[in-house]
Amino acid sequence: MLKRLATAWPLSALWVWVAAWIAHAALLGWGREAALIGGMLVGAGLALLHPQRWRRLIAALGFPVSALVLGLGGQGGAPGVVWLLPLALLWWLYPRRSWSEAPIFPTPRGALEQLSSLAPLPPGARVLDAGCGAGDGLRELQRAYPQARVEGVEWSRPLALLARWRARGASVRRGDLWADDWGGFALVYVFQRPESMPRVWAKACAEFTAGAWLVSLDFAVPGVEPVTSWRLGNGQFVWLYRPGRFAASNPAN
Repeated sequence: MLKRLATAWPLSALWVWVAAWIAHAALLGWGREAALIGGMLVGAGLALLHPQRWRRLIAALGFPVSALVLGLGGQGGAPGVVWLLPLALLWWLYPRRSWSEAPIFPTPRGALEQLSSLAPLPPGARVLDAGCGAGDGLRELQRAYPQARVEGVEWSRPLALLARWRARGASVRRGDLWADDWGGFALVYVFQRPESMPRVWAKACAEFTAGAWLVSLDFAVPGVEPVTSWRLGNGQFVWLYRPGRFAASNPAN
């Protein structure tokens, strides 16, 4: 039960922060420093129950960051409700439905510069960044395929607006990448999570037209041989697939 409450994201981040503050209040009799250390230890311990590293980081940092904002290391500080404002901002920026998807990590500049030579596309081909975030992937796709019709879909309304502004010339819409039809695209680019890749592969095999390409940053499709892959200077990998070859024997189904 404890683990389920502590890992039901994103509410689990709030439970971890509340537990840390309760520990802080309980230890105030031992002094301010002991209370701060105790709160951080409780928050960090509960954060370790999360399976993903980025969730552990967010949950663990909640108490120390809010304590810093409130000025608990010195005199005075802001009202206690202030520490909830970053959570409200994060909820607005990255809605609850999106928390099961990849976190907001940008596509590095130059990550897709080899793509046009490895997966050539005719002028006017439709290219999709599925879950385009703030638009970094869109910009890289535009550089790789300047004559293509680059599109993006993003569930977060603020991020979709930001991507539309940053990737001028790309068509960005707010929507669910899983409900989107990938059938009309010559190439689909994703930067998801390892757990999402079988679902990405199943969708690509079911909806892609013959010859369409699937590109994944960082995470490979389990059990599927890519057409090629290459390593970036920062250690990340790009994986290139052609799902049409496997549509009849989709391992993710």
